[in-house]
Amino acid sequence: MNPSILAATDPDPAAARPAVVAAPALCGAELLLAALVREGVDTIFGIPGGANLPIYQHLPASPIRHVLVRHEQGAAHMADGYARTTGRVGVCLATSGPGALNLITGLATAHFDSVPIVALTGQVASGAIGTDAFQESDVIGSSLSVTKHSYQVLDARDLPGVVAEAFHVARSGRPGAVLIDIPKDVQQQLVADPVPERPVRLRLLARPPAPDPELVAQALAHLSASERPVILAGRGVAIAGAQTALRRLAERCQAPVGWTLLGTGVFPSSHPLALGMVGFMGTGYCNRAVTDADCLVMVGMRADDRVTCRVQDFAPRAEHIIHINIDPAELGKTVMADCQIAADARQTLEALADGVQPRRRVEWQAQVDGWRAAHPLRYPHNGQLQPQEVLAAMAAHRGPDDVTVADVGLNQIWAAVNWSGDTPGHFINSGGQGTMGFAFPAALGAQAADRGRQVFCVTGEGGFVMTMQELATAVEQRLPVRVVILNNRSLGMVRQFQDSFYGGVRSEVDLHVTPDFAMLAQAYGAFGRRVDRAEDLDAALAAACAHDGPALLDCWIDPEANVYPIVPLGGSLAEFTECPE
Repeated sequence: MNPSILAATDPDPAAARPAVVAAPALCGAELLLAALVREGVDTIFGIPGGANLPIYQHLPASPIRHVLVRHEQGAAHMADGYARTTGRVGVCLATSGPGALNLITGLATAHFDSVPIVALTGQVASGAIGTDAFQESDVIGSSLSVTKHSYQVLDARDLPGVVAEAFHVARSGRPGAVLIDIPKDVQQQLVADPVPERPVRLRLLARPPAPDPELVAQALAHLSASERPVILAGRGVAIAGAQTALRRLAERCQAPVGWTLLGTGVFPSSHPLALGMVGFMGTGYCNRAVTDADCLVMVGMRADDRVTCRVQDFAPRAEHIIHINIDPAELGKTVMADCQIAADARQTLEALADGVQPRRRVEWQAQVDGWRAAHPLRYPHNGQLQPQEVLAAMAAHRGPDDVTVADVGLNQIWAAVNWSGDTPGHFINSGGQGTMGFAFPAALGAQAADRGRQVFCVTGEGGFVMTMQELATAVEQRLPVRVVILNNRSLGMVRQFQDSFYGGVRSEVDLHVTPDFAMLAQAYGAFGRRVDRAEDLDAALAAACAHDGPALLDCWIDPEANVYPIVPLGGSLAEFTECPE
């Protein structure tokens, strides 16, 4: 019973005054966890170690669910997958030294793809920082180039404010990764007085301005005068929730829409105006349309080298290029647009869709349809299992709300160009960094966010072995991810590059020794089956999808299967090579 209630019933008048009861002292770890709860955090992906044990001491009393990973890189990728599917900030937790440094690849992956995650790292005691103490590392310095901001908290009273600010930084503007480094003694520091809330310091992350009306008018004039407009959309459209505005603009001015690898899903793949993916391994008809466009609109994308290929020949017939991005640093970085709009994608696209005069461009649409017919996606039929057959069978078992997470390499491009859907966040991959091993832990993060829908992981055997230890996490947490390995017994994209661009010298690309992945999955307690014939795919996928827990299919595909079309290294978008007849 509360002591003040006892005092109030005491017959002694002197004791009848309310007693002043000191608030119970809270340690830094408790303040941290309470601040995370205030930010809506319900899941943390992490692994304990010496420098974060105070946090783990108090974690069981918190409502936050913890997912125990088997490697810190897996924790970062899981937080990434969680964030991409939910739109909320993903959180990962590691100890100091090697634990913190193991997060760096995952932080870079999330940061380059504009994914909001917050990494929490333990650190040696504050008095030992800089003494080369056991498991000490300069994680602030190490993470500087792959985070929006990093904090080292030296007073537990600062933790609530730092957490609030870190989450604001991670999700505002162009989202990204943020790191909070907390020495062990700060986690244990007792704070007796209530910590007042402090306002979040916006720094340079103020809300982006509305699009400049003069620039919008300029863009509208360019679009209205255009005969051959094309829109290219990136992940920024999804982040801004601008897909409806994008579709309305495209339909009003009859502009075909292509997308970047990270933009997959921002425009319906079945729409008559859909061009598919642009760039180095994009569709031939999208590359032809961009090459012939007289007005190009780029929205929510960086225009990196995989999109532009030979940059001096990118969109060579475009009289006007309009570039819309929330990050002004991306404007003019690779492609010099004559109309640069630094603003939110949704606000800008809505303004353009409202202002543009509806117009049918019959000849332009006919030309694009002609390229679509002349340059379809093709693959060989040589009696061996083809990756496209595996992906088509998988699509038949995938529901409209299910998620596909692709790894990096040939499997990534096959999955992207053959994916069909119209919802951002339902196709996930590592675009900016191209991180092999990303897909499996990211799929686990996506599944942890929503157990009510299926999550498929498409990967190659080269990438899967980099993070396959997370099978233990999948089984332990009962995360029913469906892993589909497109197994070509080599580092497939490297092999294709060596064949095509490096004189045909296959050097160190054959994976002569890999585990029997089906047996490996079974050893962990998951479902595992090997498939090497197209006629066996449907039954194997049905069994995997019916399994109550994680399932893996090891699909032995044609070892010589390549990605087509592909632009030769140093070539222009128009110089793509197609699948041989």
